Amino acid sequence: MAAYVKAHPATRLALALLLAGAAMPVAAQDTQATRWHDTARTIMEKSVAFDTVQGHDKVPAYAAYLAGLYKDPGIPEADIHILPYGKTANLVVRWRAVGKPSKKPMLMLAHMDVVPADASDWGGHDPFKLREENGLLYGRGVSDNKAGIVGITTALLKLKAEGFKPGRDLIVFFSGDEETEGDGAKLAATKWRNLIDAEFGLNSDGGGGSSRADGTVEGFDIQLAEKTYADFEFLVRNDGGHSSRPRPDNAIYQLSDALTRLSQYRFAPVLVESTRAYFTERQKAEQGALGNAMRAWLKNPQDGAAADLVEAEEVGMTRTRCVATMLNGGRAPNALPQLARAVVNCRIMPGVEPETIRKELEKIALDPNGKAQIEVKQIGTSQMSLASPLRADVMKAYTDTVHALHPGVPVIPRMSTGASDARPFRNAGIPVYGVNGSVSAPAGSNAHGKNERLPLKSLHNNVDHWVLLLRKLAG
Repeated sequence: MAAYVKAHPATRLALALLLAGAAMPVAAQDTQATRWHDTARTIMEKSVAFDTVQGHDKVPAYAAYLAGLYKDPGIPEADIHILPYGKTANLVVRWRAVGKPSKKPMLMLAHMDVVPADASDWGGHDPFKLREENGLLYGRGVSDNKAGIVGITTALLKLKAEGFKPGRDLIVFFSGDEETEGDGAKLAATKWRNLIDAEFGLNSDGGGGSSRADGTVEGFDIQLAEKTYADFEFLVRNDGGHSSRPRPDNAIYQLSDALTRLSQYRFAPVLVESTRAYFTERQKAEQGALGNAMRAWLKNPQDGAAADLVEAEEVGMTRTRCVATMLNGGRAPNALPQLARAVVNCRIMPGVEPETIRKELEKIALDPNGKAQIEVKQIGTSQMSLASPLRADVMKAYTDTVHALHPGVPVIPRMSTGASDARPFRNAGIPVYGVNGSVSAPAGSNAHGKNERLPLKSLHNNVDHWVLLLRKLAG
């Protein structure tokens, strides 16, 4: 059933003024653009105020606020869906093509939830109250990923006000638990597939621009793939005993030895389409030892020494990486441990099954002397990540859009080492491309950390970016 709430009266008034301004003459275009930028800032301020951390149960209310924004310019109630699951929800909105669509639907992705934040870590500032200092916006989610929500939403409202007539259905998908279980995207790709089925998707939670120390734009990435996230457990058991009579098969020592072997192990390097495209572009501007290593590895993917040099600088981009992240063992200070356990987190290259890596970890953990029995098992389940093909029309539209706003900067395909909502859609046959239009602050966005930030200019540019990109791909 479709669900929505009406926008706050102040928001309705602002949108009405903007809609009225859409017919203004060309001479007033700059003023009109400023109004849409101001609208984006207002939506961001309201968005940050929704504490959408898991367990705080504010995502449905945030979804309702956003649904109201989409209803105001005339998207029918029947095409606005708030889809609850657990204590959170997805939002799906469809702007239908005028007449018979000339192309298949296009999906736009973002996520409404954020990671926890506390004022005590933010210098006493409330992380759920937007603040502006020296041209930077601070607040939980301003970068990850409410910037995507605001950019997509404001762009669509602007296009609607200008009378844009899409040649294909435009489908908005905002999930409610990307930062935790990721069930929203999985459900959308399966249970609610009829609502989101599209030729391809554009993900605001991937790609984007980086800046130099002086604030100038360094370049943009378009995300084609991401690694598979998987957790594994190393477990050692024995009979233990009294600490006054140590035994040679101490479970903690045996686990420690296995983790040392893991720390020294290097998974085989591998080039996939996205990383080959990335390093092909990167090596053009890279000089010295790193540039030489990139060129050597591209020429010979079996050159492990060259790949190791690349990996030292481009961590996680050349191979699967696994690292110990949690550790516990023993029951009492005066008793030999009967159990020692470590959690090993892996980020696996696209197209590789987690079970393949589990078997490799099992070999790493194996005691070469055969005295330690170390169990290696996967914690929970994890779906293998597939890559999106390098699609020419999306690549051109993204590159042209970036160059319209940032002339001449490089635009490079990339594989993300982290994870997003894109994976379930890619695995369900809907290719997804990370096409964020924001440029991070010179010191980084500090997403997931204290004082998460986004340049105000990037908020504005991101709106313009999505307007241009949607015109190119949906016109």
